[in-house]
Amino acid sequence: MTKTVTMATFFAAIIVSVPMIVIADNVPWSYTGPNGPEHWADLSKEFKLCGSGKEQSPINISGAKTANLPAIQFDYKPGSLEIVNNGHTILIKRTKDNTITIGEEQYELLQFHFHSPGENTVDGKASPMEIHLVHKSAKGQVMVLSVFTKIGAKNTVLNTAWNHIPQQSGDRKKVASVNVNAVDLLPTDHSYYSFKGSITIPPCSEGIQWIVLKNPIEVSDEQIKRFSQVIGVNARPVQPVYSRTLYMM
Repeated sequence: MTKTVTMATFFAAIIVSVPMIVIADNVPWSYTGPNGPEHWADLSKEFKLCGSGKEQSPINISGAKTANLPAIQFDYKPGSLEIVNNGHTILIKRTKDNTITIGEEQYELLQFHFHSPGENTVDGKASPMEIHLVHKSAKGQVMVLSVFTKIGAKNTVLNTAWNHIPQQSGDRKKVASVNVNAVDLLPTDHSYYSFKGSITIPPCSEGIQWIVLKNPIEVSDEQIKRFSQVIGVNARPVQPVYSRTLYMM
């Protein structure tokens, strides 16, 4: 039986507080070794949620409840390429004219970045790469839209962006003559899972709305290898779900 979740109920469950996300750039952390995920909470008092939080991401998605969730309306537009290597991922910035609307809530797309292998799993299975499109509403609510991948044809956005991929941590490139459109990172079917969570890097701030599209897009094995050559493995292990309820369309 499908459970009906009204917009008021849906967002009341998600928007408990507006998260203040402050990345402590002066505290070194990594995905392996003594500064790896199992040690993040010990690296700084600002990172304590990485170890004690009860709504951490990523998670293994299993047992989600079918609900009458609102459809996503996308309004992404092409824009010039601004690509950054921050040492932990490759990030592509967006301009203010990129938005999505879920019910009555509109979110601005700030940036999107990549994790390989994928961080969230479904019934224990990870995708070869996961794309996180980070949004923020006028109320300050952060929402991450996640897109899974599967090996197949080359993706248009990655094909363009990887031609200009910064090789070193801290490097960035602005290429006004090259346009990318985040719409090319979306599957045709926009059915999704939804749950409360956190950002997946220190300080692991909670209060994040997660929208994970069920259907993957194709990327080539070559494109994933190219990313891995520059960044390496950058996936946080899945975290306990605890008492959270997972919904799906």
